Amino acid sequence: MVIFSVYVVNKAGGLIYQYDNYVPRAEAEKTFSYPLDLVLKHHDEKVVVSFGQRDGIRGIKFIVLADPRQSGIDALLRKIYEIYSDFALKNPFYSLEMPIRCELFDQNLKGALEIAEKAGNFGAGS
Repeated sequence: MVIFSVYVVNKAGGLIYQYDNYVPRAEAEKTFSYPLDLVLKHHDEKVVVSFGQRDGIRGIKFIVLADPRQSGIDALLRKIYEIYSDFALKNPFYSLEMPIRCELFDQNLKGALEIAEKAGNFGAGS
């Protein structure tokens, strides 16, 4: 299974983190304007957009673009929130609402995505 991208959006709607895990070749350029009106359409059934918002941080949104056959996206979103809490929020040099630039966050996110792709899901013991 494939997880394409992970995005973190702040309260104001600004992109504070983007990680492209797997970049398929695009045949046409896609552009977006602000404010982002998200309209989901079936296009070759290749991408599913999953949103996650955790109660601890109001307004922060975690977005995962994944293959529709990928299972365990909700558990992956919880794991991403846990990684964000552990490595971005506890970093004394990180300010809320600012772009995430933390090497430990990057490393742990990549590891979580690898586990999710290999297993196809996140078990309770992850």
